[in-house]
Amino acid sequence: MKKSICVVGLGYIGLPTSVMFANHGHQVHGVDVNEMVVNNINDKKLHIEEDGLQERLDSAIDSGLLTVATDPVTADVFIIAVPSPIRADKSANLEYIRNATKSIVPFVEKGNLVILESTVPPRTVEDVMIPELVKTGLEIGSDLFVSHSPERVIPGKVFTELISNDRIIGGVTEESARMTSDLYRTFVVGEMHETDATTAELVKVMENTYRDVNIALANELAKISTHIGVDVWEAIRLANFHPRVNIHQPGPGVGGHCIAVDPWFLVELDPANAQIINLARQTNDGMPSYTAQMTADLLQAKDIKNAKVAVFGLAFKGNIDDMRESPAVDVVSQLNARQLEVKAFDPHIKLNNIKEQTQNREEALQDASAIVILTNHDEFTSMDPEEIGETMSTKVIIDTKNCIDRVKWKAAGFDVYILGNSKQ
Repeated sequence: MKKSICVVGLGYIGLPTSVMFANHGHQVHGVDVNEMVVNNINDKKLHIEEDGLQERLDSAIDSGLLTVATDPVTADVFIIAVPSPIRADKSANLEYIRNATKSIVPFVEKGNLVILESTVPPRTVEDVMIPELVKTGLEIGSDLFVSHSPERVIPGKVFTELISNDRIIGGVTEESARMTSDLYRTFVVGEMHETDATTAELVKVMENTYRDVNIALANELAKISTHIGVDVWEAIRLANFHPRVNIHQPGPGVGGHCIAVDPWFLVELDPANAQIINLARQTNDGMPSYTAQMTADLLQAKDIKNAKVAVFGLAFKGNIDDMRESPAVDVVSQLNARQLEVKAFDPHIKLNNIKEQTQNREEALQDASAIVILTNHDEFTSMDPEEIGETMSTKVIIDTKNCIDRVKWKAAGFDVYILGNSKQ
């Protein structure tokens, strides 16, 4: 049975979710407080980069099944997909969730279903959303159904994973969970795993915390490998042939809206027992400083004065335009703190978000003493080192993602340095 759905938040999750439901016959009304975002979507212009999104958006709007505005409307289902960031003190900022919930209260009616998709600290549904939803005068669980179904997708593969990934469905009641599962079966071929809302909240945070701790281990191993003269990438590759070992990859830090954020939710909830989680976060948050110092030390060892560094990559992962919590921004700041001139280039980010950014690769390379690769975009992996070195003052490249052909770059006269490998 087709539903009317109101989706609050039209970012990296809310917009793809909206077009998926609209493309499958539901009447969807998308809401965002940013008027520019709303206007762009109405004009079928994207404010985010995602494979397959443009075609699906065009189809949804042309069919009349997707409308967007700055205010909610009445609907059968409300989906909240707004940010849940952390503050400077690493505490969770749940005001977006609270305000989004408040915004739908005047439109909620008996029998409606309210779904939170945002990744949040455990008990957010119980402690933040429900206190707002009871203001409808409806009985939670019998008149109004509430659930948490966290997104579990990766930028760049959102539509593939929206369809194929299993979903965790956490209802405040069994009926709430069942209604939510029935809705997502519209397009999800993965399994539905039903539980309660707080467990679902914890599951999503646990998943990202596991990955963060694993990356912290890889980063510690990279530092140790550098100290003892081993290539950590080769060591990890060989270790992962063990059937019960899966060590992640090191890098200049951890970014994105999930892995760099969610573990702090658990540290805030129970700091006494979240000690490994806390240490992993500190380890990964320390990698931008480590990367900048490694760069400064290499340039100093080569006695390069007034060095200029060409930073390649500002997105938090390869082949996307997402800079949320990107460690590359911190690396740039740390390089500046070490009195190094920086020009940053990212082919996927079309607006200059930091003062050091340029839209011109050649400008970044002109008279550069070194390139530091912070994001493994395909455009960087396939660069021609002969061409790249033409306008540089010194042929030095520091690859923190192990994404270039070392032999090829060395043959072109570059001194090549890889994070986690002290051997040039």
